[in-house]
Amino acid sequence: MQAPPLAIHIKGLHKSYGKVQVLKGVDFSVASGSIFALLGSNGAGKTTVVRILSTLLKQDSGTANVSGFDVLAQPEQVRESISLTGQFAAVDPILTGRENLIMVAKLRQVKNSGRVAHDLLQRFSLTEAGGRRVATYSGGMRRRLDIAMSLIGDPPVIFLDEPTTGLDPEARIEVWEEIQSLAGKGTTILLTTQYLEEAEKLADRIAILHQGTIIVNGTLTELRQLLPPAKAELVERQPTLEEIFLAIVGNKEARS
Repeated sequence: MQAPPLAIHIKGLHKSYGKVQVLKGVDFSVASGSIFALLGSNGAGKTTVVRILSTLLKQDSGTANVSGFDVLAQPEQVRESISLTGQFAAVDPILTGRENLIMVAKLRQVKNSGRVAHDLLQRFSLTEAGGRRVATYSGGMRRRLDIAMSLIGDPPVIFLDEPTTGLDPEARIEVWEEIQSLAGKGTTILLTTQYLEEAEKLADRIAILHQGTIIVNGTLTELRQLLPPAKAELVERQPTLEEIFLAIVGNKEARS
């Protein structure tokens, strides 16, 4: 069976801020229509990778392609094929939910902006709240609206940079369900997160970024095989992603 085309391909990515090397040769690829989770501690370089892929920052060396377009040579084509949702919801609290969606639709020159807003409010279970100012929304509602705004124009690739930061467990589950729904409809999602449970539940593939490089990259099943086999006591238990992460990162730190 033929492998799906690559939506994202990074090779040898380097980036420094002054004398501080943040990325030291990052390599990974993301298949179209999949969810790829990029894990790492604070300062690992996750947001730097996303900023380079979304053309907000230029790498020092290496290549990065999104939807077949080079981020340096073809930035306009890259921007047309992506959407970015940052760590904090980029919504206008003074406007209503509907007005936020209509504003973005008009900025992106999407026809029938009112219909687009109506459909997205319905899709994200925000119809009843659509006429209210966003200042009255809960954190989960704001995040759902933010993701809805990112879908205007049907971008094939979406970057979610720590999308559930600061959300309560119920709101986090709401966002997880929408991410799974998007991927199910063919959207490619690159997710950066510090919540290991989030990656464990959502991602088709998981990469761990540590001290500027990708130290492991694979499916959850492949990552579990990096640890000793589960011991059969009363019940055989597979290692969690948190245990895998801490074991791998701890080993790397011990060697450095």
